[in-house]
Amino acid sequence: QVQLVESGGGLVQPGGSLRLSCVASGFALSLYTMAWYRQAPGKQLELVALVSSVGTIDYNPSVKGRFTISRDNAKETTSLQMVSVNADDTAVYYCNGRGAGAEYWGQGTQVTVSS
Repeated sequence: QVQLVESGGGLVQPGGSLRLSCVASGFALSLYTMAWYRQAPGKQLELVALVSSVGTIDYNPSVKGRFTISRDNAKETTSLQMVSVNADDTAVYYCNGRGAGAEYWGQGTQVTVSS
């Protein structure tokens, strides 16, 4: 059974840090482009960051320099380190895996930036 399970969301103060993790099972994460998406209330789903199977990384300009995506194929895990967060980062964050003609999504984890 294919699963992507996110963790690490929660309430964080403006300027703070948070680390999201996504553990994959049921497929070979090393063969997939892994990404984080987010959806804020009333807004469309948007790509936050991605890392390809060969390590190419891309970021949404709104998070570049503040967020870092990484992958650990041996642990079947991808992570998103978030620093200097602000209210605009408040959203549900989803882990995504795409490749080999398939695409998988996690259930999402809520990140709320508030004082």
